[in-house]
Amino acid sequence: MMLAEIFKALGDPVRLRLFQLLANRDELCVCHLTEALDLPQSTVSRHLGVLRHAGLVQTRREGKWMHYCLTGGMASKLAVLIAEFSADESFQKDKERLRQTLE
Repeated sequence: MMLAEIFKALGDPVRLRLFQLLANRDELCVCHLTEALDLPQSTVSRHLGVLRHAGLVQTRREGKWMHYCLTGGMASKLAVLIAEFSADESFQKDKERLRQTLE
């Protein structure tokens, strides 16, 4: 995967928020991500597809649910870099909604 494609995938605010949430968990179901971001399932799935195509996430199906996690060394390195800048209020709200959803 070309580096430009990876940064293009992360250049969208929704995809960046999804990536950050996945970076903090081993694996998350689409249903949890839709709750955390307060977005429709179709929107979240479409953005996750872009991240998957860029090689940043991988999927696992469990019945009708898709679970996503970061994949590869590049994704891990980017997650560390992005975490340094994740003091943004929207990231904190996403994390809090995810925590509440998972409880």
